[in-house]
Amino acid sequence: MGKRIVSQRRGKGSMRYRAPNHRFFGEANYTSVNSEQSKGVVRDIVHCPAHTAPLVCAEYENGELALLIAPEGIRVNDIIESNTESVAKGNIVRLKDVPEGTSVYNIEGIPGDGGKFVRSSGTTAKVVSQLGNKVEILLPSKKKKIFNLNCRATVGVIAAGGRPDKPFMKAGTRHYKMKARNKLYPKVCGVSMNAVDHPHGGAESHHKGKPTIARRYAPPGAKVGKIRPRRTGMKR
Repeated sequence: MGKRIVSQRRGKGSMRYRAPNHRFFGEANYTSVNSEQSKGVVRDIVHCPAHTAPLVCAEYENGELALLIAPEGIRVNDIIESNTESVAKGNIVRLKDVPEGTSVYNIEGIPGDGGKFVRSSGTTAKVVSQLGNKVEILLPSKKKKIFNLNCRATVGVIAAGGRPDKPFMKAGTRHYKMKARNKLYPKVCGVSMNAVDHPHGGAESHHKGKPTIARRYAPPGAKVGKIRPRRTGMKR
């Protein structure tokens, strides 16, 4: 009798594969920020296990608290403005008010979604040009993407840019780091497993011996590997 593969065990929803979100501070986005122009004061800079960058806890004039991704060089008691035309570090601005060449991060994909692009520590994007009612932005991957003029972004570079420079040194340290965010570690390829553990396992350990393309109507336990193509062979 075989075992359930990793994808099935994760889908079961047991505590082993559930994220410890009771330790997370919350979502870092613009949803709690007023859509009108307002000022906030940085009350604290916190570390959240769910994010690679530190977070800023800002208190606004109406008494609301917001969690935002911290820019490089931010300090407690600094003033940050939202929905303003002032392009200063840490300010939340609309892309239509950002001049070309400005560094921004946490960019909204659709106006009002809270920020979806460029959120990792040490990353930033640059405004390339405005094309009518669209804005062209150069992402950290060197890919250019078009955004709506009314999408919001934060000015600056995300803090904690030197995070990847420090090595883990031990597998145990990496284990606890991955466990804090519910990342599966270590990852073992299917062909290295036994036949009872994975559909790609068996046949002298690491030797494949068969295609790794899953059948189109394979059951959940066997639907692993590459995506089934619509057709094969040279197109004539």
